[in-house]
Amino acid sequence: MEEVVALPPLVEPAEALTPDEVRRYSRHLIIPDVGMIGQRRLKNARVLVIGAGGLGSPALLYLAAAGVGTLGIVEFDTVDESNLQRQIIHGQSDIGRSKAVSAKESVAEVNPLVDVIVHDVRLDNDNVMEIFAQYDLIVDGTDNFATRYLVNDAAVLSHKPYVWGSIFRFEGQVSVFWADQGPQYRDLYPEPPPPGMVPSCAEGGVLGVLCASIGSIMVTEAIKLITGIGDPLIGRLMVYDALDMSYKTLNLRRDPAGEPITELIDYEAFCGAITDEAAAAVSGHTLSVVQLEEWLKEREAGERDFVLIDVRESVEREINEIPGSVLIPKGDFQTGAALGELPQDKQVVLYCKAGTRSAECLAIVHGAGLADAVHVGGGVSAWVNQIDPSQPSY
Repeated sequence: MEEVVALPPLVEPAEALTPDEVRRYSRHLIIPDVGMIGQRRLKNARVLVIGAGGLGSPALLYLAAAGVGTLGIVEFDTVDESNLQRQIIHGQSDIGRSKAVSAKESVAEVNPLVDVIVHDVRLDNDNVMEIFAQYDLIVDGTDNFATRYLVNDAAVLSHKPYVWGSIFRFEGQVSVFWADQGPQYRDLYPEPPPPGMVPSCAEGGVLGVLCASIGSIMVTEAIKLITGIGDPLIGRLMVYDALDMSYKTLNLRRDPAGEPITELIDYEAFCGAITDEAAAAVSGHTLSVVQLEEWLKEREAGERDFVLIDVRESVEREINEIPGSVLIPKGDFQTGAALGELPQDKQVVLYCKAGTRSAECLAIVHGAGLADAVHVGGGVSAWVNQIDPSQPSY
């Protein structure tokens, strides 16, 4: 690991605390390492939290409770019922509302002394540098690779430190990236994983309380950077396994062969939602759920013959399904085991949750010679939304 020189506090102290602030933050003030000066630094800090979801929820609440003077929230999504299992900053009455507005209101309940700035936009190449310029520190709670690389590159170009966290099922990771002082995200992940290789939390799930475990560590790192106390996770990656209840720390260092970052790039193209093979396979071979409904009626009437295959995992199928389908998980297509189960005399129709996994499986099926195979655009989520809303979504 690179030797990390003790870092000075990231933020200068604000003016004296008010009597109300002294009462509110008294448990901080009596910690010698924080004290009045440290709390005044927190008051003067401007922290941007990207995402008001699983990680952003606890991060925002604890940053507000800690007395960070200005909190920015980048979030463009709305609250869905499936969010409430882990996104604790939102409640039942917020379903359908802007996540950014819901988060701002919750922060105000925790600490009305915090100034909250809402950026109700999707972070992209056109706005990221302007937004980052307004803050001292970035807290990245995003859940997709394209935005993670965008955040990293913008932070490098703007010379900003940022706290990064990631969660999946029972495992979480946290680090602090600051190219001026140590490694950056690209030193940990020089390139994104192949499209479809790493499932998202929407596909693989996440233990709700894991968000609190990782989010609280992220806020701890933010407070350390702002106040200049402790040893931040620069040059280190913390990995948490909730099942083993274990923490381990891995050393990171700069990649000496890493290309310097000089500009922002096309991150969607860099990460790729699906492989080139899958993109080619779905072109001209995609059914809408409305078309599929007609096909199912025709099959029932004996006017069409095909096999409808669900490529999700069995636990997902327990939640919902398209009637008349059979389950063959994506992994069986990747190993080749599924190919022996496919009929040679019927057309194959594939679906998954939203269309990504079925597109990857479609490319495999086409490669096996079943050129007339198709997949369902939007997957079972589109089916539930457009055809059968009586089924639950996830």
